[in-house]
Amino acid sequence: MDIRELEIFLTTAELLHFGRASQACNLSPSALTRTIQRLEDQLGQTLFARDNRTVQLSPAGEQFCSYARQAVLDFKSFQDSLSGRQKFVGTLSLYASITAVYSLLPDLLEGYRKAYPEVQLELRTGAAEKAVPQIESGEIDIAVAALPDRRSAGVEFLPIMTTPLIFIAAKQFAASIRQDEESRFDLTRVPLVLPQSGLSRRRLDKWLSTHRMTPNISTEVSGNEAIIPMVHLGCGVGIVPQLVLERSPFRDDVVILDRMPQLEPYVVGLCSSKRNLQKAPVKAFWQLAENQSGE
Repeated sequence: MDIRELEIFLTTAELLHFGRASQACNLSPSALTRTIQRLEDQLGQTLFARDNRTVQLSPAGEQFCSYARQAVLDFKSFQDSLSGRQKFVGTLSLYASITAVYSLLPDLLEGYRKAYPEVQLELRTGAAEKAVPQIESGEIDIAVAALPDRRSAGVEFLPIMTTPLIFIAAKQFAASIRQDEESRFDLTRVPLVLPQSGLSRRRLDKWLSTHRMTPNISTEVSGNEAIIPMVHLGCGVGIVPQLVLERSPFRDDVVILDRMPQLEPYVVGLCSSKRNLQKAPVKAFWQLAENQSGE
């Protein structure tokens, strides 16, 4: 198969009509049909489910679409690199928490958009602890994530900033919290609002295990952002990265607690797979982040 055949397949997959696809590709209907049949013969799979009225992608066709799009994009990027052009096309997918979207990505996205306006940006938001798994599964090109304690062999990480993990409480609740004279806070005395999983949860669990404490967990949530409103409602003491608190609409309704356990801070940055970093649009975004973080 060649790039032209892949482009013909992608046009047919988009239009789902052999007649219109042949016109769009400047081919006769029979020539387009032969091209699709050659691809199916090479793959040993049917790419389209056809009857007298409709054309639909088969399950194998759906999978082949992803391969074909990437192959065409890689070929065009390679052509541009040979000619010295830096005009990228295609799609760049990003994953970040809402906090990261507000704090770390604006300058990067603005700079990238100006430099490569023809690249389509796809931004997905969600819990920070899901960032690295999204990269490992191949669903996302680049994610904003905290540097994990253990790195996967195929994942690259670019540090951008460090933010401490802090303990917070509602103002009306903080006054009732008693701390002993030795400045050691007993986390078994108060209800805790914790993330269900993720780096901060693992670090707190490790600290509790080391000090042989069994926590009183009142609430578990998904994502750091959700902890702060629950703390504001008086559900207990929460643990969040300071960056998240600074960007929260509830930041003035809670207080940071002193004399709390000192946990290892978050190192926040970009992560991507080594394979994705071979793609020109991804590599360009990575290099832009490197330049901005070094300023």
